[in-house]
Amino acid sequence: MQTVVVYDTQFGNTEQVARAIAQGLADNGPVDVIAALEAIGLSALRPDLLLIGGPTQRHGMSPALKAYVEALPRDGLRNTRVATFDTRYRMAPLLSGSAAKDAAGRLRRVGCRLIAAPESFFIERDRPSDGEKRRHGSEQLEPGELERARAWGRRLASIPV
Repeated sequence: MQTVVVYDTQFGNTEQVARAIAQGLADNGPVDVIAALEAIGLSALRPDLLLIGGPTQRHGMSPALKAYVEALPRDGLRNTRVATFDTRYRMAPLLSGSAAKDAAGRLRRVGCRLIAAPESFFIERDRPSDGEKRRHGSEQLEPGELERARAWGRRLASIPV
């Protein structure tokens, strides 16, 4: 099974998740992990399984992830098996939004076949002292999220074609 994981990341957390998911998928065949901006020009990709993920920003996809998803050919991935993931703060999706849900909606519209519900992996929010600005660059994944990402990859690999 040929799998491609396309991701966007700003501070490296989503890339870590993408690589952990790829580790979970690796027993079922080759897995390519590609940054979204690099993947835009690779419209000829027709993997058996395509995973797309990025950080949730402003209640939806990051600009780079949105550019990748919007550049997908309208019927070029018809019936391709896909799953989406994001990184975000642990709070109700109504408050934070979800890049994974946004991407899943677009992928459905271009004819992809979603094989799993959008998945979120959580970031610990920086809690600065009073008067200090939040340091997004120092925020890390919550403990256990990389293990959960590997397990999610294994579950996706076990879904029958």
